[in-house]
Amino acid sequence: MSTHDPSGPQPEGGGKPSFDKQPPHPGGGTPEGEPPRPTPSDAPTEGPGAYQGTYGGSDHGQPPYDQPPPGYGTGPRMYGTPGPVPGMPPIGTWPKRIIARLIDYVIMQAVGVVIVGPFVDLGTRGGSTSAFWLGCAIYLIYEGLMLSRDGQTLGKKAMKVRVAMLIDGNPPTQAAAWTRAAVYILPAVVCCAALWWLIDGMFGVFDQPFRQCIHDKAAKTVVVTTQV
Repeated sequence: MSTHDPSGPQPEGGGKPSFDKQPPHPGGGTPEGEPPRPTPSDAPTEGPGAYQGTYGGSDHGQPPYDQPPPGYGTGPRMYGTPGPVPGMPPIGTWPKRIIARLIDYVIMQAVGVVIVGPFVDLGTRGGSTSAFWLGCAIYLIYEGLMLSRDGQTLGKKAMKVRVAMLIDGNPPTQAAAWTRAAVYILPAVVCCAALWWLIDGMFGVFDQPFRQCIHDKAAKTVVVTTQV
């Protein structure tokens, strides 16, 4: 039989536990009136402040500049030298880039002359033009293949510069390598080779901060220094 007397005195709060008088749980909860602290799941995924990574870093699945790309080899490091972008190698200097071009041009013209020499008279205008066109065709194939392999032609190897993808510093992709070679060579074949190469080169002189020529802009590449 129950001994509870309903007419007797009731506990404070009508018999219900007083939650607002309970001590805070150790290590948990927030003081009354204070907004809850944000958790990692509350971090914005879009809009201002959403991206906290660094340029060219691994947050986008690409290796940062100061780390060699996977499978790039175990030779001397070419990353990590201070440059215009944190961790990016310095941009190749104009003397080195021009000399590298001259080396490649002379090599390709010599190959063209050797191939076409037995069939044309190089002392005539027609023979010289044929040799030039053949040299340009060989140059296009040579540069596209070499750049897609490791970003260097023979001239660039001699001057210790290389072509890199602007977004991550890796050697050019196949598409970028052939685009770069085509934009440099084909307009010169169509008309006014000397004028086109002057305009293309001068564009890079005034471009900031990466000194990209027109063919670099088209391929989204940049020329940087290297140790090999």
